[in-house]
Amino acid sequence: MFEKGTAVFRKMRRFKQQLTDDQVVEVLKRGKTGILAVIGDGGYPYTVPINYVYADGCIYMHSAMAGHKIDALRADDKASFCVIDADDVVPSDYSTNFRSVVAFGRARIMEDAEAKEAALRLLGNKYNPDQPEALDREVAKGFERLHMIEFEIEHVTGKQSKELAHVKGPLDE
Repeated sequence: MFEKGTAVFRKMRRFKQQLTDDQVVEVLKRGKTGILAVIGDGGYPYTVPINYVYADGCIYMHSAMAGHKIDALRADDKASFCVIDADDVVPSDYSTNFRSVVAFGRARIMEDAEAKEAALRLLGNKYNPDQPEALDREVAKGFERLHMIEFEIEHVTGKQSKELAHVKGPLDE
């Protein structure tokens, strides 16, 4: 499903902790907030937490019409997106039980009004299910004053702590 290990993208070093494609999709569907990373002013990375929805190999998010994120995407469409699914510190072990996904791809401002509205409705239904009338009002009220961003995934990996993966690490062998 997702391209892995190309010349451009690195293979995961701790492959025993790597999530399967199905697990990656579940994390992307389940997550509420992701971190979008773009190439910002002066070449510095710019990251921003944002609500999103995953569908058919793409991540969709909304945005104001102007700002750092939009300027960055117009200058360079390469981006990454991270979702943290588990982050449980285990103080007694000086460890963390974690699960996360990092996607790499291209992010673009959606221009087609029909596709933009479909993505906006996917996003609205994710966070406010079973409220079609309220969503209709919000779409009508704000549609012309927002951008929808489509992040097309080119490469994605997911990783979890060895405790969650139930594998032995190098110190346990």
